Amino acid sequence: MDVDARGVTPRYPVTPDGRYFVVRGRLWRCTDPRLDADERERLTKELMSARRAKRTDDPDERERARQRVDAAKRALGERGPVWWDDGAPDHGGRMARNTPYADWFAEIPPE
Repeated sequence: MDVDARGVTPRYPVTPDGRYFVVRGRLWRCTDPRLDADERERLTKELMSARRAKRTDDPDERERARQRVDAAKRALGERGPVWWDDGAPDHGGRMARNTPYADWFAEIPPE
C-alpha cells in the first residue's frame, strides 16, 4: 500500500486523489491534508476524547459529546464543506461502486 502525504501507510485504501478512504466498500472523507501536523493532532485528540465521552448514561452529556464529535470532524474537514476547491461533489458515505471511483475500487483487492 502507498504512503500518504504525511508519510503514513494508510490502514484502508485511499482514493487516488486522496479525498476518501474506503471501509467495507463505503467512501469516507479523509482529513484535510492542508492542516498542519500540530493542529491535526490536537483535533484528532479532541475527536477521540469526545468519542469516549459519548459512553455515558447521561443523555445531556452524551448530546454534548456528540456535538464535540461533530465540531472536531468539521474542523478536520471530514464533515461539512469539502476541503478541495475544484468543484467536485462530495461522495462521502456512498458506496464506492456507485461513484466515479467505481473503476478504481474494482481494481483493489477485497478487504
